[in-house]
Amino acid sequence: MTAYLVIGVVGVLVLLLSLVLGDVLDGALDALAGDAFSTAVVGAFVAATGFGGAAAQALGAPGALSLPVGLVAGALFAWLAASLTRLVRGGGTDATPSAEDALGRDGRVVTGIPDQGFGVVDILVGGHVLRFNARADRPLDQGTQVHVTSVLSPTAVTVAPVWDELA
Repeated sequence: MTAYLVIGVVGVLVLLLSLVLGDVLDGALDALAGDAFSTAVVGAFVAATGFGGAAAQALGAPGALSLPVGLVAGALFAWLAASLTRLVRGGGTDATPSAEDALGRDGRVVTGIPDQGFGVVDILVGGHVLRFNARADRPLDQGTQVHVTSVLSPTAVTVAPVWDELA
């Protein structure tokens, strides 16, 4: 049981670290999917696995059963932490969305973008549809899915197609 308690305490320390310092593992696990492996999720998994296994042993479960119980508890708490992280990051704000908030977001061309000219794009930012004048490296037709690559002014952005066809 002591080993499970130590694992649980290590998980709680990782959780506290993520609360105080933010996502310490940011960048270390980028190859894995999104928020599924943030510091908070890893900490929740480790803590719940340790304390779940300790609780199972305290209730008299043999070692062969306490580990799966701990892993199931860890998976449930990791899922909960990922859900809460996603909820907090996707939450709204009272601030007025600006062109800076559109950077890195996807949208759609409303008015075609000509070569060396401006068109119009709609970008969804914080639940609001923002309309910007847009410039691109090549002409883009109406309806093309785009990604905002830079901000030119408070009313203008540069965009690139989300999906370039293979030549």
